[in-house]
Amino acid sequence: MKLTRQDWSRLVYPLAGLALALIVAALLISFAWDREQDAIEALQAQQQQLQQARSRYMASGQEKDTIVNYLPPYKTLVEEGFIGEERRILWLDSIRNIHQEYKLFKISYTIGAQEPYTPPFAVDTGSFRLNRSVMQLELPMLHEGDILTFLQALRQQQRSPIIIRECELTRLRAVMDATITPNLLAKCELDWYTLRETQPGGTP
Repeated sequence: MKLTRQDWSRLVYPLAGLALALIVAALLISFAWDREQDAIEALQAQQQQLQQARSRYMASGQEKDTIVNYLPPYKTLVEEGFIGEERRILWLDSIRNIHQEYKLFKISYTIGAQEPYTPPFAVDTGSFRLNRSVMQLELPMLHEGDILTFLQALRQQQRSPIIIRECELTRLRAVMDATITPNLLAKCELDWYTLRETQPGGTP
């Protein structure tokens, strides 16, 4: 069937309406697609925020548990002098008390400057720095038991970690007797350890 000019003139408006309808439909479909993508992205963003909130909540719960579990031991270490500033006055008071209590001969000692210390084994001190002060100690003795008594008493009075680096015993008299006179001399080196929290800039 062949359409005439008259037939085409009659179809102009219907065809124009159809074309317009197709254009409108295409625009609506495109708009709906964009809205759907926006909704998907918004949903993903909300889900990500929710996951982050859950992670923060879980982390805060774990931090709280950590604080609850470790705060009492931390306070104990602070009170005992292992964490924080050196307590040299207390160390010296302990030595004087031991000297008087056990009636030892005169004790001579010097304490070197505090310095950072790195152990020969791997240790993770976190945000703390391990420091050491070396004490040079001389103790005249009636017998060998005096140095053992002194070191045991020192550890009982001082909760701060103390490590005996070395002790050298020297005989002062050829023949030992029971007179109130030193027969031996002990020369020892002791390490006193403390932990100090480092500042954000790395300064203890």
